[in-house]
Amino acid sequence: MYWTLELASKIEDAPWPATKDELIDYAIRSGAPLEVVENLQEIEDEGEIYECIEDIWSDYPSKEDFFFNEEEY
Repeated sequence: MYWTLELASKIEDAPWPATKDELIDYAIRSGAPLEVVENLQEIEDEGEIYECIEDIWSDYPSKEDFFFNEEEY
């Protein structure tokens, strides 16, 4: 399983919180690349409910990771 920013962004707008099956269903319905569905299928599922993308890919960059000063605009 490998995640890239582009792949993970395909499920960023998923209806959180969600189960593994719900995320797979969302990825298929939204037309995400096959790699996204494969990555989700590889998650070891213990019936967990995922609250956000960071629960699946802990390295997903947050808004604070970008050096952008919103106060300037």
